[in-house]
Amino acid sequence: MTKCIITRLTQGIMVLLVVSFVCFTIFQYFGDPVLALAGRYATQAQQEEVRSKMGLDKPFYIQYSIFLKNALHGNFGLSYVAKIPVLGLILERLPASIELAISAMLISLILGIGLGVIVSLNPRYFINRFVMAGSLFGISIPTFLIGILFIMIFSVKLGFLPCFGRGEVIKIAGNWRTGFFTIDSLKHLILPAFTLGIYQLAVLLRLTRGGMLEVLREDYIRTAWAKGLPPRIVIFKHALRNALIPGVTMAGLQFGEVIACSIVTESIFQWPGTGYLLLTAVYETDHPVIVAYIMLTSIIILCINLFVDILYRFINPKIRYE
Repeated sequence: MTKCIITRLTQGIMVLLVVSFVCFTIFQYFGDPVLALAGRYATQAQQEEVRSKMGLDKPFYIQYSIFLKNALHGNFGLSYVAKIPVLGLILERLPASIELAISAMLISLILGIGLGVIVSLNPRYFINRFVMAGSLFGISIPTFLIGILFIMIFSVKLGFLPCFGRGEVIKIAGNWRTGFFTIDSLKHLILPAFTLGIYQLAVLLRLTRGGMLEVLREDYIRTAWAKGLPPRIVIFKHALRNALIPGVTMAGLQFGEVIACSIVTESIFQWPGTGYLLLTAVYETDHPVIVAYIMLTSIIILCINLFVDILYRFINPKIRYE
């Protein structure tokens, strides 16, 4: 297991190097940051002064080596717009995105796996067929449309839930602000969490159902039923545990996805997370924010995948890594 972790970490470092190189190369040709820093009406001399001060007049390989050196120290430069360190700007927004992603994944895991197990036990029941039909809508309908429908129904028509913002938050450690402990913030969290988690819920539901249907046909499950074991032991200990491997893999991928790709949901509900920050940075050509966001989300996704690999051994001890 230790060898596997070391191998995964080595692969992760190589991936990060490739991601950093690709990002740095692309943004060399993605607009001129000097215009954003010096101002639209800056003279040629002022532009050259800014270019020299930022090191943008140096060769590509020197700029890239300086970028890697600074990135290793957590320095991704200053935001061209906000004029403050990029890392601090992202870390200030990161708690909101992580809380939204955790809430969306909890909804999708609990409902997706739970409904998947229930549907697999009696696949011919009308209500179970209705649930499967509903999962197709969850996969097919775009996220932005789901969000708009939720706002129209629960905010505009019924007036039950707020439709934008994060609500009241409290500081728990350093700059980490959470809304899990206030009623107002939890109300603001419901709609965006369900919007972000609907697609993941539908995928996990269908994946769990398929895995359970396959496992329930195995001989050892029939033997367990024949021995008179309680249904909860047969279903949850023997069947579900073996059917969860694909679901755990998908959940790990989805968790990284909802953190990195929650831009649409955060934009619809004006959620003050990193996705909304990235969208603003793209509009304003704020290169340091975009590069730092991609690098940090890549690190988070790699860490999640490593955690999933370790989790396999706890779910199924028969799994061995070469």
